[in-house]
Amino acid sequence: MKTYHFTEPKGLDALEAADLGDPVLGPEDVRVDMRAWSLNYRDLGVPMGGYPRNDKIVRDPPLVPLSDGAGEVVEVGSAVTEFAPGDKVASCFFRDWETGPVREAVLGSALGGGLDGTLAERVVLPQRGWVKAPAHMSHEEAACLPCAAVTAWQGLVAADLCAGQTVLALGTGGVSVLALQMAKVAGARVFITSSSDEKLERARKLGADATINYREHPDWERQVLELTDGVGVDQVIEVGGAGTLEKSILATRVGGTVSLIGILTGVEGAFSSIGAILNAVTLRGIFVGSREMFTAMNRALEVGHVAPPIDRTFSFDSIDEVKGAYEHLRGATHFGKVVIRRA
Repeated sequence: MKTYHFTEPKGLDALEAADLGDPVLGPEDVRVDMRAWSLNYRDLGVPMGGYPRNDKIVRDPPLVPLSDGAGEVVEVGSAVTEFAPGDKVASCFFRDWETGPVREAVLGSALGGGLDGTLAERVVLPQRGWVKAPAHMSHEEAACLPCAAVTAWQGLVAADLCAGQTVLALGTGGVSVLALQMAKVAGARVFITSSSDEKLERARKLGADATINYREHPDWERQVLELTDGVGVDQVIEVGGAGTLEKSILATRVGGTVSLIGILTGVEGAFSSIGAILNAVTLRGIFVGSREMFTAMNRALEVGHVAPPIDRTFSFDSIDEVKGAYEHLRGATHFGKVVIRRA
């Protein structure tokens, strides 16, 4: 069985192809022939030192990367009740977070972090580590869901998304674009930012009600306030981190919510908390989500017939192509998701 793994925490140079035997199938396990994978910014941070490294979050190499993948069930254990050969499935980011609030005990079960990930021809996980993929999606589209989509879903739903709300999404990566699509299906008004007018035009075609080029408008929070008659938005999907958090707070209405998701501008930096205090803004950390959230989200995506936009696909069969997918993500020129596909 062909797979890829990082042999050292020293960046892409440590990514190697390997030929391993198929994992043993236990009674509650499901074996999946993997067809597609998607990358997240977390997948850059894990091998390059930009992600917390401890026993709970990221184990030491060798480590098979990636949390996100989709494929077809080829074999199930004797106690499996939810899946059968031929089912199209996607992996769960946390193998052991089935339902309820997040618990410390599940943090070590993140694929491509505490556990080996999905970048292999075949993957075996307990049935709780898989969900059925939305019927209308391809393998490539379903592979985009486990991290970015579930993160966006929890961020929106945890803040009680409803029709008529106003949502601000930062940037046009996977989380933000999926948040745009989900919020529009729910009847929300959505603003989105980017440094690229071309990407903003693509966002408008997906339904964005207003777009802001943050290079042209470095004080973009003022643009948001103008668009909301000085009130601010109900929710912010905050993927920037320390460099954008204060602006996100200032762009939020009294009593609104900022969902803290990403660290694209880094983890270090000071910000004034006075805006959050005086406006009673809720700051809520979002670390992907549970299997229950994943299945609820999939039902909503099927009803809305929503599919994630894929920027570019790369071949699983070549290590240069796989590394190219990482480099494309690192270049930050993408709109939506970067995918690896197996022929």
